[in-house]
Amino acid sequence: MKLVTIDEGPHGTPGAILKTGDILRFARAADSGTLEAWIPETLRALLEAGKAGLSVVQELVDRVEAASDAYRSKLRDAGALTARANTRLLTPIPEPRLIVCAGLNYRSHLKEMSDTPVPPRPTGFIKIASSVTGPDAPISVPTQAPDMVDWEGEVACVIGRRCHNVAAADAMDYIAGYTVVNDISARDWVGDAFKATAPWDARLTWEVNIMGKQFAGFTAVGPVIVTADEIEDPNDLKLQTRLNGEVVQNGNTSDVVFDFAASIAFYSRWYTFQPGDMITTGTPAGVGAGRKPPRFMGVGDTIEVEVSRIGVLRNTLVA
Repeated sequence: MKLVTIDEGPHGTPGAILKTGDILRFARAADSGTLEAWIPETLRALLEAGKAGLSVVQELVDRVEAASDAYRSKLRDAGALTARANTRLLTPIPEPRLIVCAGLNYRSHLKEMSDTPVPPRPTGFIKIASSVTGPDAPISVPTQAPDMVDWEGEVACVIGRRCHNVAAADAMDYIAGYTVVNDISARDWVGDAFKATAPWDARLTWEVNIMGKQFAGFTAVGPVIVTADEIEDPNDLKLQTRLNGEVVQNGNTSDVVFDFAASIAFYSRWYTFQPGDMITTGTPAGVGAGRKPPRFMGVGDTIEVEVSRIGVLRNTLVA
């Protein structure tokens, strides 16, 4: 399934994209007097119900997929089935509790960033919920750091059940699905981080560099969560980032140093992940800061991140 959060009501409402491309609203399509009437009001609450909850909405999706044209017409009249072009989507999990972003995790990206050595263990950082935005949403260029806004196309796994201190061999069982992320970054401070020689200076400049990833809208996520059963091998997904239609990143998750299982096992030693939390893989080569000369985004630019089997995340930068 391709799960979505539709911009309806105070917190959005859960649904799915059908094979036709139409959007199905679970609450309006559910049959009263059946388990479908139980479907919760948010996608996160649905994930909290675990595999049993997902199976209920999968049956609903399957029923509508197999329905007659007359029945689908009835759903359209009820507002339960709408065209994608006429349906505004939010980020799949509005206000996520925890997002951990891997850093220095693609070999190609390490090479472009001054031949950075391969780290001996996963490295990462937290992104705050207020930085999250959804598909097609405008992203404001921060007035205090407008000149070096960079893109980082990434794949993320979405956790489906409580996950703490798990082994790599068991880690994949905790994944509910996968989504697309653009870890947008103001690079004003990355040069200082690479130039620092004293340990304390290096630490302070790196912390400020991470703060440059926390501006509002700088974590674009969506448009869907594709359930784990539909992606046989998440370590073989193609990723392409396009700036105003021009390809700027072309990678594959097979290039990562630490795969999803290794990352989940490592981060879960400290963090307790809950349903709806996300872990990203990091980004492949092609970021603006790694180019010679560097290249960055500005007002009016449109950035797209496409991941095979998941979809396209598109945003435009505004003043």
